[in-house]
Amino acid sequence: MRIPFIAKPLFVAHDGAMTRPVYAALLTAAALALGGCATAVPPVEVTRFHNAVPGWAPGTRYAIATAPLDSPGAGLSSIEWNSYRAAVDQQLQRLGLVAAGSNERAPLLVRIAFDRSEQLAEGRRSPVSVGVGGATGSYGSGVGVGFGINLGGGPKRMADLQLSVRIDDAATGQAVWEGRALTSVPVKAPANQTSLAAAKLAEALFKDFPGESGRTISVP
Repeated sequence: MRIPFIAKPLFVAHDGAMTRPVYAALLTAAALALGGCATAVPPVEVTRFHNAVPGWAPGTRYAIATAPLDSPGAGLSSIEWNSYRAAVDQQLQRLGLVAAGSNERAPLLVRIAFDRSEQLAEGRRSPVSVGVGGATGSYGSGVGVGFGINLGGGPKRMADLQLSVRIDDAATGQAVWEGRALTSVPVKAPANQTSLAAAKLAEALFKDFPGESGRTISVP
């Protein structure tokens, strides 16, 4: 699960933050992948939860947490993490939200988690899982503990791909909106590349935002 381009050895600052040129490149890669991944990635199962339709005005600022969802002590600077962050960033900005500066307080805090696990040929899930976060689901919805969807299986080795996002009110810490997107692709397929997977999962997760709370849909 690696993005299909080679980064220069020094692509992050000493504090773990991405340099502007690299992050701009990741945003561009997410945009290009989004434009060409409609048929490259199988349908995505998406479930969203919210108490009411978020009423953010255009231009509302947000910050993306540097620690993964449900893992507040673990900051990340990996290429894989940055690819998912860039894909989510792009979708938030499509909604009219604006990314806050590095030292700016924002009313919305966005938390992200991703996961990839391989299935064995007989359909059993591999004990080895790559990714971050657990997403317990602050609405008690079952987000993060599975939706009972049968992903993968069959004669091919399959990879189950998951993206979870939670948007919190930064002042109260309460979740305003959360959701998870899941799909399953052959391990050797182009769709298993991070740039394609991240873009497709993020696009599906935010499709028709905020979505019907508690309903699982399939997004082609």
